[in-house]
Amino acid sequence: MKYINATELKSRLDNGDALTILDIREPYEYAICSIGGVEMPMGDVNARAGELPNDQDVIVLCRSGKRAEAVANLLTTEHEMSNIVILEGGILGWIDTVDNSLEAY
Repeated sequence: MKYINATELKSRLDNGDALTILDIREPYEYAICSIGGVEMPMGDVNARAGELPNDQDVIVLCRSGKRAEAVANLLTTEHEMSNIVILEGGILGWIDTVDNSLEAY
């Protein structure tokens, strides 16, 4: 599996790189804090995988990175997607290294 840390993701976003952020947290978690992207709870990913692009990296994030690893495994094995990247440390890693104004939970 491929990984990206929060600093690298921030740099890619600042550069305007074509990528999709896939936030797989539950709606109540997304409401607490978010960095944008596609909101698709983990339980919906299998049914909605066809909505994700194949022509750019899809950065999967959750709270800490554990759920993102499971979803990345599903997307790469069951849906044969080769463009899946996991955000190391999830939204908490983002808060710690990029934007501590967001609420950690």
